[in-house]
Amino acid sequence: MFVAIVDYFMGNLRSVSKALEHVGLNVVITQDSDVIRKARALVLPGVGAFRDAVRNLKALSLWDEILRFIESGRPFLGVCLGHQLLFERSYEFGEERGLGVFEGEVVLLPTKVKVPHIGWNQVWKKRESKLLEDIKDGEYFYFVHSYHVLPKDMSIVVGTTDYGIDFVSAIEYENIFSVQFHPEKSQKAGLKLLENFKRVVLNG
Repeated sequence: MFVAIVDYFMGNLRSVSKALEHVGLNVVITQDSDVIRKARALVLPGVGAFRDAVRNLKALSLWDEILRFIESGRPFLGVCLGHQLLFERSYEFGEERGLGVFEGEVVLLPTKVKVPHIGWNQVWKKRESKLLEDIKDGEYFYFVHSYHVLPKDMSIVVGTTDYGIDFVSAIEYENIFSVQFHPEKSQKAGLKLLENFKRVVLNG
């Protein structure tokens, strides 16, 4: 049993891998569709431009593979850019289509605050969730981003963060989990979140 991390040339995957290994998961970093098909869970991390991410995933023939994995009902975790890619479209450097797992779009943070949003900020719980279980309301996590998601269906939202506006920072729906922040850079709170994801991977 292993967790696959998608390698599509968008960010430092080693830190994500080490954090997942730290909580006791067997991890494989891969660009191989066959490996993804055999995985117990899938993690899509990422830092950088939405358009580059889309092009890289399609060039590696992983776009449809990720959609098939999510549709299979196995646990999926999107991190930062991987969180944004779940939506229909982004307007970063022009409009670009996303995976479309959720209705909604990805837009720039308000210009009244410093963009990109870099550093520690609080995540406020909107409802009970497996991902944020036993993590205190208002816990601090580490963020690096300029864009945020606008879901059409707000019932999928489990956490929000205040940065000029209240933006969506954590989502949970059936087998799909995603966060705008970086758990692998968020010290104890991040490791606790990944332990919670491990529980989902092992127990459903």
